[in-house]
Amino acid sequence: MKNMKHWSRFTGATALAAALLAQPLCADEGMWLFNDPPRKQLREKYGFQPSEAWLEHVQKSSVRFNSGGSGSFVSEDGLVMSNHHVGADCLQKLGTEQHNYYRDGFYAKTLEEEKACPDLELNVLMSIEDVTDRVNAAVKPGTSGDEAFAARRAVMAQIEKESLDKTGFRSDVVTLYQGGKYHLYRYKKYTDVRLVWAPEMQIGFFGGDPDNFEYPRFCLDAAFFRAYENGKPAKVQHYLKWSKAGAAENELVFVSGHPGATSRLQTMADLTYKRDFSFPRLLSWLNRMEVTLNAWSGRSEENARRAKELLFSAQNSRKARDGGLAGLLDPKLMGKKQEAEEKLKSAVANDPKLAEARDAWKRIEEAQNKIKEVAVEYNALEVGRGFGSRYFEIARTILRAVEERPKAEGDRLREFRESARESLEFDLFSAEPLYDDYEQVKLATGLTYLCQELGYTNALVQKVLNGKSPRDRAAGLVAQTKVKDVNARKALYQSKPEELASINDPMIQLARLVDSEARRVRKIVEGQDELKRQAYAAIARAKFAMEGPSSYPDATFTLRLSYGAVKGYQENGKNVPHQTTFEGLYERAKEHNYRPPFDLPKRWLDRKDKLDLNTPYNFVATTDIIGGNSGSPVINKNAEVVGLIFDGNIHSLVLDFAYTDELARAVSVHSSSILEALRKVYDAPNIAEELTTGRRPASTL
Repeated sequence: MKNMKHWSRFTGATALAAALLAQPLCADEGMWLFNDPPRKQLREKYGFQPSEAWLEHVQKSSVRFNSGGSGSFVSEDGLVMSNHHVGADCLQKLGTEQHNYYRDGFYAKTLEEEKACPDLELNVLMSIEDVTDRVNAAVKPGTSGDEAFAARRAVMAQIEKESLDKTGFRSDVVTLYQGGKYHLYRYKKYTDVRLVWAPEMQIGFFGGDPDNFEYPRFCLDAAFFRAYENGKPAKVQHYLKWSKAGAAENELVFVSGHPGATSRLQTMADLTYKRDFSFPRLLSWLNRMEVTLNAWSGRSEENARRAKELLFSAQNSRKARDGGLAGLLDPKLMGKKQEAEEKLKSAVANDPKLAEARDAWKRIEEAQNKIKEVAVEYNALEVGRGFGSRYFEIARTILRAVEERPKAEGDRLREFRESARESLEFDLFSAEPLYDDYEQVKLATGLTYLCQELGYTNALVQKVLNGKSPRDRAAGLVAQTKVKDVNARKALYQSKPEELASINDPMIQLARLVDSEARRVRKIVEGQDELKRQAYAAIARAKFAMEGPSSYPDATFTLRLSYGAVKGYQENGKNVPHQTTFEGLYERAKEHNYRPPFDLPKRWLDRKDKLDLNTPYNFVATTDIIGGNSGSPVINKNAEVVGLIFDGNIHSLVLDFAYTDELARAVSVHSSSILEALRKVYDAPNIAEELTTGRRPASTL
């Protein structure tokens, strides 16, 4: 479904430039679109070419967790496989002081025992349509960034609304190649999703933070859910069958998942902004959150249970950004980026047919500098780092929903477009458990950060604090707000703007207090982003003209296909094997005298003699992944499950900016270990049978 008329071939100077620029993709590089897969690369290196039927089957077997992460259907009865850490949000919300499912695990032996996740939405990509021409036609030449953004937002909302009305599917216009193309993605939604099985957190994240992003690894980071329709298990046509053998060394494997975001196509101006400004400030905020949550968790077991999922997220993000920043500080990596950019600039400068791209890099730098001027306020107010409480998020959503609803569809903020309404309301009216003491800690931390970032004497900060310290202000806001009650939320959400203005709710009032300034800086960022998008589109057209249209865009939390080989690597002169075993798990625990985070759940100690200790446990491959791929299935040429992505090694953290297979590896749970553990540790033969047969056993009725 490629639109080719913009990507015509050039000769003469362009052909020479293409020869000079020729930088073939590195080995198994690429997070590829399903409507533009790497057929040539697969055929030439591995002698395999996926058919259209194969691609459709894998696409419709793949699942996006709207809470962040990936998964896949693994039976005709709607069984979904993902990671323990992807399912942690559900495990946390289902847990109570009496039942800590996040820590202790969960197993439903029957359908009746499967527990509904409060607000988990799963998306399955049903179709892709190229709408580039229509989106670009809405932006008239010579318009300002603000006008162009408004025009593009309006046409995208119109396309999405038309698609929703026609198909009933969730419809999202996705920006690709930083604005080079626009595709309409249509998703089938599942909002009745139930937890089936998850292991203890300690075996799902064995080794804890010390082993995170390291290898060898020994984690059973897996969980199973079930999608329901009309109160019954969903009957799905496309699901992935289970491989009998699992992943083998040097085998070609594929990853079908939803990588969150990469920056490989960004200019040096954007990369240096990340290196010198945005990453350091983000790390400062993550460190603050991590310290706060660690301290609060240490006060009681119940505090630790409530904060565990967010604490893990903060620690994981902090370590990932540390690794990313290390890449940006690597002169070798940045030197290659600079060299490639200069070559492309030179080629564009010497070809009159590519004149539109000549000042693109300058335009991007100018726009990014203007974004930087408001970035502190934007992150504190609009992104919400200066608040941090779920109560504030709810209050702001209600306030803006009421204010945006009377506007024309194309004039609304993107998150309030009609095509996104069902998903927004599903999240807003979630029955997730919320705790005043926990929300108060997060809000006080956010308000302290707000003081740090904007300055204590800032006029808006003083209005926010209202004459109180961050802790006292947070305590009052949390104690008095009505948004903690779901029924109250629904009533507030349905009110008219003038009605909401008269409601005396302190959290709504706080959201209103900062909203005009948050909208102001958001408008600046969106307008400058539009100018960057136009410049990036010009660069993309130049690259397509010289290199051809078959390449992959940066990740956008949309479905992508990666490929590679199951393969170890050499580090510091030592061979790192492609896989670990259960025997290695017990050896690793013994090395550390079974002290946390290298302790083992009791059942794993009790059942050791029942296990085949030679069972492959975790393995690595050269597949190209990034955050968001967690929970992605690893499949073979027959589209059979051979593993489950859960991490990358420490060397993979630079993949945000550039692919390498020298040391970087994707880390997965081996399919054989999942079956072995289900059968011999967890006494869950029903799930094992469903995986191997593709259908739910009658005994689970």
